[in-house]
Amino acid sequence: MAFRERHCPAPSERLECLVPPPPGYKVPVRWPRSRDECWYKNVPYDWINTAKANQRWMQKKGEKFIFPGGGTMFPNGVDEYIDQMEELIPGMKDGTVRTALDTGCGVASWGGALLDRGILTMSLAPRDNHEAQVQFALERGIPAMLGIISTQRLPYPANAFDMAHCSRCLIPWTAHGGVFLLEVDRVLRPGGFWVLSGPPVNYEIHWKGWESTEEKEKANLEGIQDLLERMCYKQYAMKGDIAVWQKPLDDTCYNARGEDVTPPVCDDSIDPDAAWYVPMRPCIVKMNPAFQRLGLGQTPKWPDRLTTAPERSKLFSGGSESSFRKDTRMWENVLKYYKSLLPDLGTNQIRNVMDMNTKYGGLAAAMIKDPVWVMNVVSSYAANSLGVIYDRGLIGTVNDWCEAFSTYPRTYDLLHVDGLFTAESHRCEMKFVLLEMDRLLRPKGHVILRDSPNFVEMAKRLGQAMRWSCKIHVTEDPVDIKEQLLICQKNFWTSAEE
Repeated sequence: MAFRERHCPAPSERLECLVPPPPGYKVPVRWPRSRDECWYKNVPYDWINTAKANQRWMQKKGEKFIFPGGGTMFPNGVDEYIDQMEELIPGMKDGTVRTALDTGCGVASWGGALLDRGILTMSLAPRDNHEAQVQFALERGIPAMLGIISTQRLPYPANAFDMAHCSRCLIPWTAHGGVFLLEVDRVLRPGGFWVLSGPPVNYEIHWKGWESTEEKEKANLEGIQDLLERMCYKQYAMKGDIAVWQKPLDDTCYNARGEDVTPPVCDDSIDPDAAWYVPMRPCIVKMNPAFQRLGLGQTPKWPDRLTTAPERSKLFSGGSESSFRKDTRMWENVLKYYKSLLPDLGTNQIRNVMDMNTKYGGLAAAMIKDPVWVMNVVSSYAANSLGVIYDRGLIGTVNDWCEAFSTYPRTYDLLHVDGLFTAESHRCEMKFVLLEMDRLLRPKGHVILRDSPNFVEMAKRLGQAMRWSCKIHVTEDPVDIKEQLLICQKNFWTSAEE
């Protein structure tokens, strides 16, 4: 599956053009209605609707796709499926579990339904024969990005997610020394849960429908159970079609294993948090013994963890607990100022937000009561603070803005860019970064860019050339002459052919 991973063209092959919306495109349905419906012509792909019709992933009705909340393993609806899961994992109901990873997410109905239950999910899927499953998720206003577990590490830090989920994602978990499951283990928080439904769970009932044999599925399940036992996981629950395992809270079990037990424990040659074009390794990433509050149940419950300075806040260059608290207060004030300049902020006109160059996720924390979700992006060339963002119950990813972001066109309502060009203009040409921003931005979407006056002026000229309407403002501190604000709106234009 390496051919489905990120592959960026050489700089000489970059396109210097704007991506037009498809014929018949309309301004997306607004949240929360968008969770249940979207315009057909905005994402005009019929494969899932046709091939999965009996599973109720989505249905075409008139000019819209309707999302009834079905799935391969939850034909009676995703809410019933999550109710069953909550019975097995009580921590999903009391704020213990806050962040989740859904590998092979389909149209992200599981992640979308969890939003009402206070759980924020990173839904992950590749561009495959399902065509635009991640695009459907983002069109619905549900967090998602393109990705696959193949040869490279996922772009997330170690010990990030409180739980990980695979519902008939058909990943060969025991292949290649268990490297795929070991990558999930890397990004799963100590004490976190791994949930598996679909093959081979409950094979005694379902094996005929899987076009398999009972013996083969029995062997598959026993292989997964054996691998997890060697990885020191405990089977937490198994009922019906759902199986749950729990990652150990500490290193006690790893240290007690024999030297010849596989998979081995990783050496220290590669940073566990390194996640940008880093090959996966078939070994167990041990926990840092310096941390006492990293594990599930040790981290404060949601929503207290949002404003509690994590242990990891002092791990990276320039980070500290006092800096974390100062950053949190600053962005609360900045957001009030942003809302005075951009009245759509805080309304359902803005749903999908990306903070393109964040440190602690402060803007996302300040927006927590607004009807938005925020993709926090930490530059692959900056201090890796992404673990702190996950510790406070938010989600995000690593990206190099000299390259494209792993998503489809027209998937974000607001892009926030703080100091990116001051930090990285020596590497990334502004023109290409702004062209990528235009690709990500929905028609009528907004940009808030704060940087030094020379970069703001350059961005304004380029933005206007890309058919944005832009205006320069002073920052929330009017005596600050080192920074200015640029607020732009992407105009809704169509191609000459249409």
